[in-house]
Amino acid sequence: MSISTKLPLADSLHRVERGSVAPGGRRRQGGSFRRAGWLTYVLLTALSIFALGPILFFFFNAVKSQGEFASNPLGVPRVWEWGNFTSAWTEAAMGAGLVNSAIVVLGTVAVTVVVASSAAYALARLEIRGGTTFVTYLLVTSSLPTQMFLVPLFYLWADLNLYDTRVGLILIYVGLFSPFATLLLRSFMLTMPKEFEEAARMDGASELGVLFKVVLPNALPGMLTIALVTALSAYNEFLFAITFIQTGSLLPVSTTFFTFQQGFTQNFALISAAGIIMIAPMLILFLVLQRRFIDGLASSGLGGS
Repeated sequence: MSISTKLPLADSLHRVERGSVAPGGRRRQGGSFRRAGWLTYVLLTALSIFALGPILFFFFNAVKSQGEFASNPLGVPRVWEWGNFTSAWTEAAMGAGLVNSAIVVLGTVAVTVVVASSAAYALARLEIRGGTTFVTYLLVTSSLPTQMFLVPLFYLWADLNLYDTRVGLILIYVGLFSPFATLLLRSFMLTMPKEFEEAARMDGASELGVLFKVVLPNALPGMLTIALVTALSAYNEFLFAITFIQTGSLLPVSTTFFTFQQGFTQNFALISAAGIIMIAPMLILFLVLQRRFIDGLASSGLGGS
């Protein structure tokens, strides 16, 4: 090969290594990539501001006096009233409310996970008659407005002596959140390979053995997802809590905002402080478990993937 042939070849290889020309002779559009990267950062920053902005303003209102809140509802507080958190905690008995919410949430999550796991395994792995019809029924019932169940549930719970009890509220939440949890976990189980289950059956394992020793250990990400979704829903639910619980010592924390109503006026500074105290536990829990939550949601097929 002549020297004149080697020089253009070496120059082309050098340009490919530098990234100015793609291997096929096409010029690499690095500027487009950089612009796309900057656009992504701008969009993510705007979404972050949109998500965190209300919480920030909520926090600012929580450390204002009632007079400053009325005159400056959207600005940074001139005087930081940190005592609002203490007043909200004591006046609304938020300690007892958090305890009641913890009992209701833990009970709801435990029963919902058991019910949803059993139903999802039956719908995803067992060949049962009418399975498709039952899935359609779950889709329809999970989309119905919850207000339509208030009146019949009120009379039924009163006859069963479940009215004004935490057990009665837990059972209502299980009925409300189990359909969606079952569909979510069923979608997750459909993505799991069946080879391990078939191997367990060949070794003589029963269906319960396959469920508890093979399926459920592999379905832990999906179970964690439905547990977190159920916990958030039960913790934030207000309508059924205020309707079916009347004793003040049994009220969950989501109903504490009525405490700050004085006649026809409300102390919005204390309401904001109580709101910050209320959202703090679930916010911390979600931040700790967000990676597992997103992975489980994406693996279930309901996360837009």
